[in-house]
Amino acid sequence: MNPVQVNQIRVSDADREVVADRLRAAAAEGRLTLDEADERQALAYAARTADDLAVLTTDLPAPPAPPVELGPQARRRLAIHAAVVAVIAALVLTRWVVGVVAFGAAPFFWPVWPLFWLGVSLVVHHRRARRRAAGAPRG
Repeated sequence: MNPVQVNQIRVSDADREVVADRLRAAAAEGRLTLDEADERQALAYAARTADDLAVLTTDLPAPPAPPVELGPQARRRLAIHAAVVAVIAALVLTRWVVGVVAFGAAPFFWPVWPLFWLGVSLVVHHRRARRRAAGAPRG
């Protein structure tokens, strides 16, 4: 029996469907005309080997990388951060309500500033955690 080259291995229906989805996405983005997309999809469903499928997407950009999952320790740290933010936000809002009740109408909703920065801290924490999970250097 002759050794089979990698690009001559037979493909499954799932492999064909992945390429067809990629071709549909390329047509939706305007990278392929409708006629080109139809023609390539027909070839994708008729493909027998990996080489037959590879030819159909060589002129298209690579598919985007899947989203990065945070590990359990990173999720736990983010949950603790979110809990601390929620407690501080509740304290700030309670302080504002007490001030309004004790002294009358407040001219300005000052808690907007601490709440804004608390939200920014959560967003920065989440982005850094995702960057670390993806293997990017700290910084």
